Amino acid sequence: MAKVFITGGTGCIGAVTVYQLITQYGDEIEQVLIGSRSSSTDQLEIWFGESLPQYVDEGKIAFAQVDIGDQQSLQGTLETFKPTHVIHLGALQSPDCASDPAKGLAVNLAGTMSLFNMIEALDPPLKRMVFASSGAVYGKRAMYPEATVSENAQLSPPNLYGVWKVAGEHLATLFHENTGIPTVSLRLNTTFGPGRDQGTTSAPTKVMKSLVLGANEGESMPFEMPYRGRENYHYVEDVGAHFAGVCMLPFEGCQAFNIKGKTIEVSQFLEMVNAIAVELGIDEFLETGIAADATPNLFICDLDDAAVEAQFPGLPRTPIDEGIRKTIERFRVMVTAGRVKI
Repeated sequence: MAKVFITGGTGCIGAVTVYQLITQYGDEIEQVLIGSRSSSTDQLEIWFGESLPQYVDEGKIAFAQVDIGDQQSLQGTLETFKPTHVIHLGALQSPDCASDPAKGLAVNLAGTMSLFNMIEALDPPLKRMVFASSGAVYGKRAMYPEATVSENAQLSPPNLYGVWKVAGEHLATLFHENTGIPTVSLRLNTTFGPGRDQGTTSAPTKVMKSLVLGANEGESMPFEMPYRGRENYHYVEDVGAHFAGVCMLPFEGCQAFNIKGKTIEVSQFLEMVNAIAVELGIDEFLETGIAADATPNLFICDLDDAAVEAQFPGLPRTPIDEGIRKTIERFRVMVTAGRVKI
């Protein structure tokens, strides 16, 4: 039976990953230990709802309040829990890395290195290590003449967050070379869906959140996209399914994979939101567009996801319009229950 330790497990992607681990692979899992600086369960409740306390009472889900930058507490947690699988999602996002580079360095690089060093020394050794990387490891789209960008393309990160993700992938490779433990790095771009309203690429989710809140208040809440161009989208449940899948499904070796997604223009995404708002009869509360001073999308698009499908066949890629519909519908339920605020 697997004992899965997940850093950043109370965040958006961490919470949906825990949900996918429990619902898709629960029979193979003894316990999921969520390591996080935060004790909030808000993100987990989006997916588990009222069933979360039951999983906690049964011991299927447990919590450890640890900071990836606090080596002492992290090491104590690992030595006590003795995980068989680790998913490392804990990190500062792009805006935080830009505003406080020293803290970003301490968490995203030094903390990641410490974690690899600690789990390398675990006895018994891990069965699987999963590192959360990013499409930010790639360069500007003009660098790549191919129709899609595969994992073996040149890496040229455009910001500090991407630089530290490249370094994390190299640390993952060194970890595998030192231990032989199967190790996966997952590169993702714009995750949208319930709970994804923090970070540079949270704007698509904020559009839908503003729509639903406006409909609930009976007054539009304008929101403009701060960037333009093409964007590679992943529905949040698919992202969780990828992290859970590459953690639990058969795999040997060490490899980076692009998560399955679809690339379209930002304007087309907004058109899809409008079409679904019309279907639901709330389009009068949608007031959005692309800001006049919008900058080109910083992150690479058109990611090739053939490799992850070949290695882990069957992981989901929800059509964007379906993901939008699911997001709006879930937001409506959450707003009615008073669980979404401006």
